[in-house]
Amino acid sequence: MKVLTLPRSGNRASGLAVILTNRRRRPFQASLLAWYREHARPLRIRSTRQPWPVLVAEVMAQQTQIARVDNAWAGFLERFPTPRALAEASPADVLRAWSGLGYNRRAVNLQRAAAVIVAEHGGRVPGRVEQLEELPGVGPYTARAVAALAFAQPVAAVDTNVRRVISRLAGQTLTATQLQATADQLVPRDDPATWTHASMELGATLCRSRVPVCDACPVSRWCASAGRGVGVAARVRAAPDSGMPPHRPAPGGLAFEHTTRWLRGRIVAQLRALEDGAWARLPDAIGAHGPDQIAAATAALQLDGLLELRADGSVRLPSFSP
Repeated sequence: MKVLTLPRSGNRASGLAVILTNRRRRPFQASLLAWYREHARPLRIRSTRQPWPVLVAEVMAQQTQIARVDNAWAGFLERFPTPRALAEASPADVLRAWSGLGYNRRAVNLQRAAAVIVAEHGGRVPGRVEQLEELPGVGPYTARAVAALAFAQPVAAVDTNVRRVISRLAGQTLTATQLQATADQLVPRDDPATWTHASMELGATLCRSRVPVCDACPVSRWCASAGRGVGVAARVRAAPDSGMPPHRPAPGGLAFEHTTRWLRGRIVAQLRALEDGAWARLPDAIGAHGPDQIAAATAALQLDGLLELRADGSVRLPSFSP
């Protein structure tokens, strides 16, 4: 394996660079995995290695808190236990089952991905990263997470938490290429699935963005940033490259209720409440949004496949296949 050489941090090499260059990964890996087995949060989505449930969980987890995903995941799979079941459902049913998760376009993309899985892969989720990245709504992060968790591929899923962990270990902000290469080298070849959960858990619970808990960190002795406060590496907050746009604060400091995202969510929520197949006219005002804003949001939702729009202005959840 080609070993990545990291830049030096200050006048010395980071502990992470020593691990990589000297191939002293085993103690590092063992410390993190032992901590995870003792302290991991009991999440249901971690109970399976089956490809379809894993893919559903990872798409749900794009820009959504893991606790919300854990609550919705089992119910969604009861409705759509296989890619074929999801591919053959009406988009309206899928959007209703997605209620509470937000970013409704992910539900449409997941259904489109299910259709591709059925048509091109015989109804089985593909196992190679390159194949997974070809699915609608699946980008580099999600593809690697599914490959590692469901297919034991020794690849690293680099989300925001993992970026932060590795950058702090190195003591500096790394390029995207350095981050991915470093993360890949740290993956244990014999248990990439547990490692994937463990590295994400470390970033979510101890190696937090603002207040890292270095004293309790199982790998602090290898970390170039341990005990130094937040530091430059903590400012790595790029969203996972999952095929979805990164989360950003509302422009101009707008309250959430004044944003287009809020309006889109309210429109879809109103349509979910209708009987299946029923059309409705939207009100002239939704919160602080007037007719022009509602019309623009409706047109955008139609383009995204999240509603149907008739010439008379009435709308409903889509009934056609994606």
